[in-house]
Amino acid sequence: MSSIAKNLQHVQHQIAASAERARRAPSSIQLLAVSKTFGEDAVREAVQAGQFAFGENYLQEALEKIEALKSPAPAARLEWHFIGPIQSNKTRPIAEQFDWVHSVDREKIARRLSEQRPAELGPLNVCLQVNISGEASKSGLTPQELPEVAAQVAQLPHIRLRGLMAIPEPTEDAARQHQAFAAVRALYESLRAGGLALDTLSMGMSADLEAAVAEGATIVRIGSAIFGARNYT
Repeated sequence: MSSIAKNLQHVQHQIAASAERARRAPSSIQLLAVSKTFGEDAVREAVQAGQFAFGENYLQEALEKIEALKSPAPAARLEWHFIGPIQSNKTRPIAEQFDWVHSVDREKIARRLSEQRPAELGPLNVCLQVNISGEASKSGLTPQELPEVAAQVAQLPHIRLRGLMAIPEPTEDAARQHQAFAAVRALYESLRAGGLALDTLSMGMSADLEAAVAEGATIVRIGSAIFGARNYT
C-alpha cells in the first residue's frame, strides 16, 4: 500500500470516528482531497486507492492535471472542485472544466460562471464563501452581505447554489473552532429557512476536522494529511 493510500485510509477513519462522536452517518461527509502543488502521479495514486474527488486552488496547474488525467481514463469519473480565489478573467475555464466551485465571493463571479457554463455539462455546483472570522487577508462575503448575494445567485440559470464554504481563522482552541463552524451553520440554516434549497457545508481541514464534522460539515477539505507537506518553492 502506498503512503498516499495509507494516509487516505487514516483520514477516512478520522472522519468516521468524528462522525460517530457527533452521532452522524460517516457517509454524510464527503472527503475532498486537496491536491494543489502535487502532480498528476500523486492524484493517480489517490485514485488507485479509491479517491475520486479532488480540490484545486491554482487554475493553470489544475487544468494541466485535469487534461493529463483524462487519458487513460480512471475506473470512475473524477470530480474536480475549484476552491481557490477566482479572478474575473479566469471564470471561463473554471466554468468549462470543473464540477464544483467552492469560492464564489460575489454575484459578478457567479453570473460569469453561469453565462460561461456549457449547457451540455449541466449546472455547475457552487458554494458561496463566507469570511466568518472577518479576516482582512481572506476572501469571502460578510454574514451581512450573504443573504442578498445568495438570493441573486440562486436565480442564475446554469449554476446550482449548493451551500456555503468557510475557512475560519486558524486556532488550536477547540471551543473557538466549534464557535466559528457553528456560526457558518447558523447562516446556512437561516438561508434554508428563507427558502433556498441548500445541502452543502464545505468546512474543515486537517487541524479542525473534528469540530467541523460536529457542527455539520458535509464536505471536508484535506490536503497535507493525504499527500504530505507542501513545497511552495
